[in-house]
Amino acid sequence: MEPAGQISLRPATRADFDLIRRWLARPDIQEWWGPVSATEAEVNMALSSGLAICRVIEAEGVPVGYAHAVDATLWGENLPDELEPGTWDLDLFIAAEDQRGRGVGQIALAKLREEVFATTLAVAVCVFPSVKNERAVRAYEKAGFRWQRVWHDPQTGPAWFMVARRGD
Repeated sequence: MEPAGQISLRPATRADFDLIRRWLARPDIQEWWGPVSATEAEVNMALSSGLAICRVIEAEGVPVGYAHAVDATLWGENLPDELEPGTWDLDLFIAAEDQRGRGVGQIALAKLREEVFATTLAVAVCVFPSVKNERAVRAYEKAGFRWQRVWHDPQTGPAWFMVARRGD
């Protein structure tokens, strides 16, 4: 496939929630992100929190996915014990099938990670891709994330706990 064109992240607002909900209801997105009720709640919490960066991913000005970065403490206590205080959790998906496999997710991830480190005091960022989603794991590795261990996500089951530290 052709490489991705101009990729940008714009602030997600409540006005975007219907579009994001439609994406979250799709089976392919649920396979990546988890059950729709849990993911809708996660996006709602992120959009309502002052401790989150919520973005719509655009390719050439067209919405193609969603991303957010959240101070991991927002998720409560059900996190790996070795999660360092000051770590932000990053999540994203590319909903537009024609944009997958073209580097859009990689670019969006790099931009979101850069924004977190430029605008917060985060010491690290983390991701929790399903052990079944090897494509995502490889993308995170390319983006500088390192495996810590397998962690049991209460919503989606076994997931890799992966971390990238500030300055890596």
